[in-house]
Amino acid sequence: MEILLVGSGSALPEKIVSNDDLAKIVDTSDEWISTRTGIKERRICEKESLSALSTLAAKRALDAAKVDAEDIDLIVAGTTTADKSFPGCACEVQAGIGASHAVCFDVSAACSGFVFALHSAECMMRAGGYRSALVLGADAFSRVLDWSDRSTCVLFGDGAGAVVLKAKESERVVDGILGTKLGSDGSRGDSLVREAFGENPYVKMCGQEVFKFAVRTVPEVIDQALERAKITKKEVDWYILHQANERIIQSVAKKLEEAMEKFPMNLSKVGNTSGASVAILLDEEIRSGRIQKGDVLVLSGFGAGLTWGATVIKY
Repeated sequence: MEILLVGSGSALPEKIVSNDDLAKIVDTSDEWISTRTGIKERRICEKESLSALSTLAAKRALDAAKVDAEDIDLIVAGTTTADKSFPGCACEVQAGIGASHAVCFDVSAACSGFVFALHSAECMMRAGGYRSALVLGADAFSRVLDWSDRSTCVLFGDGAGAVVLKAKESERVVDGILGTKLGSDGSRGDSLVREAFGENPYVKMCGQEVFKFAVRTVPEVIDQALERAKITKKEVDWYILHQANERIIQSVAKKLEEAMEKFPMNLSKVGNTSGASVAILLDEEIRSGRIQKGDVLVLSGFGAGLTWGATVIKY
């Protein structure tokens, strides 16, 4: 059986917050932020709910796939900032698009969320019973930031992305999802954490620890996913990485001995959108025409948990 990616969509809030805007509320500057992260501005939810953004991204993905919402039988959303503790984001999207036959649930894996959600949907489809799936990555970290903490408030933005997967009977797997590798290490979870309750429910991060974790782990998990997919690096057209930090992406490219031209980035305009970032960038690259049918893609997310993962897809 092949699990094909047949459509994508994304949505961003209207409000743009620039580095200069942030310099008015914390001790920072455009130069300080951009040289250390590559971020120039980000989108922030002011009047939009995360479920509304996710629903819009889902509708755009369904339109691109030419699939009716009633034909979707599985919805998986990767998010840690849903509008409500329950019902989950996936259930709210189900109601928003009218996918009345779908089984829905959320996956909590922070910035790895979309990759984890994608693999969850793939495994359920391969197990049988699900033919069409909607997979989302969505987060609104602006709600969980301490806006007086310049080490975190300058990094994150809000947004949502979605893809539609379809199962196709086939004796050989040559298209669609070719291989995935995931990993977790809860013993290092304190390097990036947000308490669910208490007086300080904001994101706290040890930036140096997260940086070292990412540049060591991401190249390894990409190599492992490629091995599972029986694909060489020479065959890869694009690496769609979690948009955490420009320096991390550059370091990963160097370790993989791959050209930076294979690593598109959008974090200068949208910041780190956590679990949404891979899905948003993927959609932007497809809609721009840079990603073409037949291209080999590596999607990789990494973040709190600690969690990490990579998926190889022939588009």
